[in-house]
Amino acid sequence: MIRPSRFAGLCWMVSATIVLAGCKPSSETPRKVPEQTGEIPMNLTVQSPAFASNTVVPQRFTGDGADISPQLSWSGVPDSAKELALIMDDPDAPTPEPWVHWVIYKIPPSVTSLPENIAKTDTLTAPEGALQGKNSWGNIGYGGPAPPPGHGVHHYYFKLYALDTALNVSSGLTKAELHSAIEGHVLAEGELVGTYQR
Repeated sequence: MIRPSRFAGLCWMVSATIVLAGCKPSSETPRKVPEQTGEIPMNLTVQSPAFASNTVVPQRFTGDGADISPQLSWSGVPDSAKELALIMDDPDAPTPEPWVHWVIYKIPPSVTSLPENIAKTDTLTAPEGALQGKNSWGNIGYGGPAPPPGHGVHHYYFKLYALDTALNVSSGLTKAELHSAIEGHVLAEGELVGTYQR
């Protein structure tokens, strides 16, 4: 038989363990951005005629070349999607957060590709209505791979999100701001990974 005092102590230890383990009621658990939850299906197929997934990004599309965006295409967008958004970043960068190379959003759901060399402007006419945000250099539009020399192979993720709503946002968003705007609105996602090193 467990004495009341020992029972109370056990209850306290169990409660403390549950709290420390993060087992909070669902109503108190903060919502995470889509890429952190792992709950969004990766059912969008993202491709480029310039390079296959997990292969080297041609120099033309890097900071060592013309530094223009590659052509991208995709499929699998749900019929219920209202907009698309794309983020390109480098988690191998020697920075606290992945280095952001490209933020583009409010892409119409009927659009299935981006042409090569997207203009580095806030608003776009191709695709019509799309907006661009800031990369980690603080510039609008695409900034190609430019890893530190001798730092090894870096991986560049072109992540596409299909959204269930039309975003009410302006141009110039950072990656963090876009993540905040699309939180809870991602229907599906997909990615294309390219590599580059100096």
